[in-house]
Amino acid sequence: MAEPLRVPAPAAGDPLAWLIGLEGVPSGLTAARDGIDALLRDRGRKQTTPDQTAESLLRGAHASAVLEGSASTIDQVRGGEADEVAQAALRVSTGMLALVPVLGTSPLQAFARLHALAGKGVVAEDELGRPVSAEAAARLNGLAETLLSTTVPAMLVAALVHADLATVAPFASHNGIVARAAERLVLVARGVDPASVVVPEAGHLALRSAYESNLRGYAVGGQNGMHSWLLYAPQAYSAGTEASPLKG
Repeated sequence: MAEPLRVPAPAAGDPLAWLIGLEGVPSGLTAARDGIDALLRDRGRKQTTPDQTAESLLRGAHASAVLEGSASTIDQVRGGEADEVAQAALRVSTGMLALVPVLGTSPLQAFARLHALAGKGVVAEDELGRPVSAEAAARLNGLAETLLSTTVPAMLVAALVHADLATVAPFASHNGIVARAAERLVLVARGVDPASVVVPEAGHLALRSAYESNLRGYAVGGQNGMHSWLLYAPQAYSAGTEASPLKG
């Protein structure tokens, strides 16, 4: 069974606790987590290999780049012949896992570093990792505080981090790439996928129409938009599980 929904109830005052009560959200999270757990247990697998993690990150970089507007194929990404957007996504994927411990203590630093990786050589040095406005900075601070205080299931946290970063667009460039990388980072750091072999970015690409529609709904739809996003996200995680290199 899916471990996150067996943890103690969120602490009093947890800013995300109310989301667990939304219809369909717990069952969706459970189904997606069960699929990931089954993948990691498949054929008695005790551990994954660095090559499998590297392949998952590469697949994720390609999918994230396509969602950001890249026309590069995965073979071009693999061969070092990708366009600028795909190169940015690959830089982020390559440096992402080093930020796992940072996310748990300083989410703002982790988000800034993700953007610095994506925007390197593309935006001005003084724009790397810096919010574009006071409003964006305030939203980033609020998101960071929420990350440090919530005890709700990790997949729910990952989905909200993704949607917030993608819709607020706090940085000067590459906000979608940063948002999808931050989502994967949460899934790794909070123990859902410690070896990072699931490819959530590929899940979003496979469901691109629903992905983009639900992000628009999240941006403007209040509670209804958030609810719809949280119903959609487990479907993307399940699709990302099917895209894992562990599947062959």
